Amino acid sequence: MPQTRSATTPPASGDPTASADSGNGDGGKEGDDAEKASPSGSGSASAPAATGPLKGKVVVIDPGHNPGNFQHTAEINRKVDIGTHAKECDTTGTTTNDGYPEAEFTLDVSRRLRTLLQQQGATVKFTQDDDRAWGPCIDERARIGNEAKADAVVSIHADGSGSGNRGFHVILPGSVDEGAADTRPIVAPSRDLGERVAGHFVRATGSAPSNYVGDGTGLVTRTDLGGLNLSTVPKVFIECGNMRDSKDASLLTSGAWRQKAARGISDGITGFLKN
Repeated sequence: MPQTRSATTPPASGDPTASADSGNGDGGKEGDDAEKASPSGSGSASAPAATGPLKGKVVVIDPGHNPGNFQHTAEINRKVDIGTHAKECDTTGTTTNDGYPEAEFTLDVSRRLRTLLQQQGATVKFTQDDDRAWGPCIDERARIGNEAKADAVVSIHADGSGSGNRGFHVILPGSVDEGAADTRPIVAPSRDLGERVAGHFVRATGSAPSNYVGDGTGLVTRTDLGGLNLSTVPKVFIECGNMRDSKDASLLTSGAWRQKAARGISDGITGFLKN
C-alpha cells in the first residue's frame, strides 16, 4: 500500500508504484468454495448483530482502495486535507505480478472479517463494499469511522514493495496535532489494537512480521496517512503481505490463507474490544 503516488492508469503487473495511502487473477479465487466471502447490499450496512461477546460494539472495516478507482483518475487525484498536508484523495492500489488487484484482495478479506465479527455479535460497517464507482477519499474514510463512533477501525491493505520484501505489518497512528488532525487521544488505544492484531495475525496465518519495515516487530508508526491522522477513534492499518513478492503473493491469492488472515484480524479486534 503506502507508496504515495496517485494512479493515472489501471494497476499494471509491471508497475510497483500503483500502491496506495495507504498469485494471479485466477489464483485470487483459490479456496473460496469452502468459505466464500460475500458482499452486502450496501457499503455502510450491517446485518443485525447476533448475541455474543461483542454485542453493542461497533467495528468499521475499511477495505483499501476501490476496484473502480482506475476509471476515475481525476476524482482520486484530487487533493484533500489530512491535517499535516494535502494528499491525493485515493489511489488504485497495487497488484501481484500476475495481475491480482489489491482492491479485490482487500474486499475479500474484509467480507470474511465482517462475517467473523458479526458471529461475535458486533455491528460492522464498511467504508465501501464495491457499491460505489470510486473512493471514498481518505478523509471520508476517516469520517465514516468517526461518525459511526466506532469502537475500533481497521483498514485492510496489501503492500507493493520490492521482491524479497516479505511479511505483514500493522501501521499505527503517530502523535499529530496540526490543522484538522489531532491523534493524541487515540495513539495509546490504537497501539493496543495494533499490537493485538499483529499478535493474532502471526498465530492465525503463520506469517512472519515484515522483514523490510518495523525492525521485526510488525509495527510501524506513521503520521502521513490521512485515514489515521483524521481519525478520532482507535484505528490501525494492516498490510497483510507484499503483493510484489512471489512467495507472499502465493499466500495472498489463496482463499484459504485469506480466511486465516481474516481470522487473525478478527481475533485481534475481539481481544481489544473485550479488554
